[in-house]
Amino acid sequence: QVQLTESGGGLVQAGGPLRLTCAVSGSHVTTMTMAWFRQGPGKEREFVASVTYGTPTAYYADSVKGRFTTPRDSAKNVVYLQMNGLFPNDTAVYYCAANPGGILGQNMGLESMYRSWGQGTQVTVSG
Repeated sequence: QVQLTESGGGLVQAGGPLRLTCAVSGSHVTTMTMAWFRQGPGKEREFVASVTYGTPTAYYADSVKGRFTTPRDSAKNVVYLQMNGLFPNDTAVYYCAANPGGILGQNMGLESMYRSWGQGTQVTVSG
């Protein structure tokens, strides 16, 4: 029932910003924990960031703290991944994920916690 659609990926120069969008249908972003994961070339998928249901509180992987944020727009029913200060190592397919209700903070980075996933959008950062 819940569908997630990522958009906004593309080619960007190192140091530049890029904003990804996760559009939600079949539910509301305020009722779900929303998260972003990524998978780089030849690497396993890893947690990037998340935002809680209800009143938004963000969680970030150490590798992106201070560079990425996860704004949420309940009126548009979307969540964003605002990426700043990009490095070539940020190159990956970025995925949106969601789970109804809450997830313990210590478990935010576990793929198994999320019931819905988007198709992914490619982000390529040039060196």
